[in-house]
Amino acid sequence: MAIEIKNADVVATDTWISIWYKDQREQILKDLKGYTVTNELMKKAKPDAIFIHCMPIFYGEEVTKEVAHGPQSVIIDEAENRMWAEMALMVNLLRRPK
Repeated sequence: MAIEIKNADVVATDTWISIWYKDQREQILKDLKGYTVTNELMKKAKPDAIFIHCMPIFYGEEVTKEVAHGPQSVIIDEAENRMWAEMALMVNLLRRPK
């Protein structure tokens, strides 16, 4: 199976196994085998392509540690943006009515 990312600007993945599907772990890992984002895969994207992932990350499943923390990764920036968005929601939701 080949993953086609030629000319990709962004390579994105997510956690394969959420807390709701822990009992299906083995089947999910079997179904998604070959879809791990690796350095070799990132080389097929544009040279300035970025890697994003909303975390948590399970290294070796959806992405390798080298990609997740490599020079093309923006996962920390993505996490910070998410934090500020969540904080803004909390401020607005918890604001007392006047």
